[in-house]
Amino acid sequence: MSVLTSLPPLRRPPGGVAVVPGDLDLLLHSARDVIAQEASALDVLARSLDRPFAEAARLVLRCQGRVILTGMGKSGQIGRKIASTLASTGTPALFVHPAEASHGDLGMIERRDVVIAISKSGESPELADVLTYCRRFDIPLIAITAHAKSTLAQASDAMLLLPRVKEACPHDLAPTTSAAMVLAMGDALAIACLKARDFGVAQFREFHPGGKLGQKLTRARDVMHGGDELPLVPLGTAMSTAIVEMSRGRLGCVGVVDAQGLLTGIFTDGDLRRHFSAANLERPVDALMTPQPHRVAPDALLADVASFFRDRRIPSIFVCVDDRPVGIVHLHDLLQKGLV
Repeated sequence: MSVLTSLPPLRRPPGGVAVVPGDLDLLLHSARDVIAQEASALDVLARSLDRPFAEAARLVLRCQGRVILTGMGKSGQIGRKIASTLASTGTPALFVHPAEASHGDLGMIERRDVVIAISKSGESPELADVLTYCRRFDIPLIAITAHAKSTLAQASDAMLLLPRVKEACPHDLAPTTSAAMVLAMGDALAIACLKARDFGVAQFREFHPGGKLGQKLTRARDVMHGGDELPLVPLGTAMSTAIVEMSRGRLGCVGVVDAQGLLTGIFTDGDLRRHFSAANLERPVDALMTPQPHRVAPDALLADVASFFRDRRIPSIFVCVDDRPVGIVHLHDLLQKGLV
């Protein structure tokens, strides 16, 4: 007997229907069937992509303005997400509600823009004014639809045709499978354009400064301790003096540089505990330091620095340009950002 079927009956919610244990397996079977149907539809969609997709991507890449997404109902909700994905991956985009467009928001669409209209049937009456506007001002129109002979498809400059597959809804009515395909089509278009533009991590971070993602894309130079906070001593410095500099920096270590200012070693509080004795206090720090310490470049991602800390089990690392230390990143800097 499964854990689910061994559960006691659930309480009947006010005005609702009670669910008995035997129903739980049926619910799980139904859920898995829906996901399997949508996964199968996405496979069909991937294999159906051909030259029209490339033509639509070229229209987006050549756009001198913004990509305007529009659609009604579930198509509109998916359109909002596609617009957001495009905008965050280097393609300026926004969503215009087709009903609001007929009451003045058509003014948000310019001649330099490209419009992507979404409608499974291709006959949504609310899109009529948008289509007319695009034709009047020669604005490129990309259609996402399941009907090649629909009004929307015939009015478009490029058509992204959805395969004719059954909705996961048992009545073949609620937009489920088709909505998943439209969402995937939008993701495919956004990422294809991202790659074509060589939109990299640096640009991505500019659009994602907040949250965990923004923190992971932060660079070492953005959090490093530099200037007067950088604990450094030259080769030949007495260990007692190096300890004073290490204590001043409060970062648990001090870097050792040669006459040219190149980083040659690191002396840590762990080294101090291992080698502490009255006799060692006046010895040169380079006799007790760890030579050739780990270092990173200023543009190193904090996510990579965090991995480095975990793999090497070290609490700090110097940031160097041509082997000259310009800063130091400590484990506490990453803890404050929740990266370790």
